[in-house]
Amino acid sequence: MARETGGHFMDQFTYAERATDWRANNNIAESIFKQMAEEPHPVPAWIVCGPGTGGTSATLGRYVRYRRHDTRVLCADPQTSVFYDYYVASREGRADPALSIPGGSRIEGIGRPRVERSFIASCVDAMVKVPDALSLAAMRHVSEVLDRRVGGSTGTNFAGVLRAAQAMREAGQAGSIVSILCDSGDRYAHSYYNPDWYARHGIDVAGADRAIAEAVAGAPLAGLTDCGEL
Repeated sequence: MARETGGHFMDQFTYAERATDWRANNNIAESIFKQMAEEPHPVPAWIVCGPGTGGTSATLGRYVRYRRHDTRVLCADPQTSVFYDYYVASREGRADPALSIPGGSRIEGIGRPRVERSFIASCVDAMVKVPDALSLAAMRHVSEVLDRRVGGSTGTNFAGVLRAAQAMREAGQAGSIVSILCDSGDRYAHSYYNPDWYARHGIDVAGADRAIAEAVAGAPLAGLTDCGEL
């Protein structure tokens, strides 16, 4: 379309990781640390995000290294997405930028069937693969606690938060974990907040809700797959 109309193709999946200067102000990483400045643990042990373009994880990873913060970046990938597989392959020295999988992510806003150029595996310290049922159960839990509807990608992130908290607990480590509320849940009244939608897709609601509740209470969150320095 850009060629046909004399327009310009923005190509956010290629340029998201370089569209803003991650060393300077006015980026998401610096905003996080400014917001955390007065907290008991101002330097987070973990920042958890989901990969869509890959730009957010790249910015966070570069910023914490540039500022020499003792912060690690955890990427939470939804069930139908190739980023986790690519990350595992990268850590094993066999990264393939052409890696792809069939199908699309059921968690809107994150997850891709192919590796996007903005996803920089070396900027991420660890990744978790989150089943859709757990992402959506975590979404419901966060919505109930905050008394506001959040979206499925926020639920994926929160599942990653629970995994990071488990790792910190096992290591006897105290500190803060930061995550991102990616989107409002109001737009998902017809899907994620509709019981009929779960029935149509064969998603276990009760079991996933129970797993999230137990993880919030301190139990390991079963069903996740992880890789990296947790």
